[in-house]
Amino acid sequence: MVDVILGLQWGDEGKGKIVDYFAPSYDVIARFQGGPNAGHTLYLEGKKIVLHQIPSGIFHERCSNLIGNGVVLDPVTLKKECDTVASFGIDVKKNLFISKRAHLILPTHRALDKASETSKGSDKIGSTLKGISPAYMDKTGRNGLRVGDLLDKSFTTSYIRLRLKHQRLLDNFNFQEDISAWEEDFFESLEFLKQLNIVDGEYFINDKITQGKKVLAEGAQGSMLDIDFGTFPFVTSSNTTTSGVCSGLGVAPQKIRDVMGVTKAYCTRVGGGPFPTELHDATGEELRAIGKEFGATTGRPRRCGWIDLIALKYAAMINGVTKVIMTKADVLDAFKELNVCTGYRIDNQVYESIPFQMTRLHIDPQFHALAGWNTPTGAVRAYSELPQTMLDYIGFINRFIGVNISHISNGPEREQIIPVS
Repeated sequence: MVDVILGLQWGDEGKGKIVDYFAPSYDVIARFQGGPNAGHTLYLEGKKIVLHQIPSGIFHERCSNLIGNGVVLDPVTLKKECDTVASFGIDVKKNLFISKRAHLILPTHRALDKASETSKGSDKIGSTLKGISPAYMDKTGRNGLRVGDLLDKSFTTSYIRLRLKHQRLLDNFNFQEDISAWEEDFFESLEFLKQLNIVDGEYFINDKITQGKKVLAEGAQGSMLDIDFGTFPFVTSSNTTTSGVCSGLGVAPQKIRDVMGVTKAYCTRVGGGPFPTELHDATGEELRAIGKEFGATTGRPRRCGWIDLIALKYAAMINGVTKVIMTKADVLDAFKELNVCTGYRIDNQVYESIPFQMTRLHIDPQFHALAGWNTPTGAVRAYSELPQTMLDYIGFINRFIGVNISHISNGPEREQIIPVS
């Protein structure tokens, strides 16, 4: 069977650490969507590591790690990541596998991303400029190049044909930047990529399931960035929800068992787009400072606010979440009072549902105040030792969203995760 870990907010929920925590219980860790815009942060031997494309189980030697067909792959970023992982003594050529059907991010995809975002002016959506959106556009437009195409002798011809098409688009944007250095890095990285385990991902994963192996599907970004169900148009270009597991790995829906949704104890967002509970005051700044809220991929300051239970309940519903994992609970240690959003006031009426188009509405979040615990919790290792006010906070969330929190992360280290008994 396949279990799933995915984000329930706008990404940056701390999924990398959670996957790393659960990985020893699984035989295969598989990324099913997204690209190098993901930033899954791990701490190993006291060092901070950010993985953008490699599954977060790579540091567990018994785990096979699959980059699935739903991922758009940047070979340059992959090579850099592999070099970092190898510096810890991990042989990526042994336990990293890449689906032939995963689409490649070309240098011209990155150029198109930059040109398009620049042209939007004040209407920018906050793209990471990694080329993800143009790569997915070529995928749906049936123009893209896939990892498996590298094994064909006509690859260079296909690349030139697609590059010329992209150049015509870049000319329309009047894009003048020289990307020849990007191309040199790209082709060098392709040679490295060809040395890795390139497989038929759908057969690889299903053979493992047939053998009785345990599979953990790792999502990137968050549910509120889903191309269909997120805060459109301020979304990513893939399906970040549970449905993306089936299309992004080639597994049948009935193979999915547990869906573990990850949420912070508060909310953050990088880039533009609706954020009803965002705080523009000293409290928001305090959350950012204590939580070190800067994007793992971009380094941009994250917008911060109180937890949004309307969005969290919605995300749990569309994903079929069976367990919730709360991260960064320790960031709230310093607050005497906490707020949780339990409704959206729109035009003098309160709603408990996500509107179709949040960007066109003025949403006044309705907050319910709860007492904070105002005491350090980072050293706590047992659920029974947590402050009662923290248990009250967790209990309120459980009741509102209808799914129970099963684990609480109270710090960045591996051992700082508390199972809820």
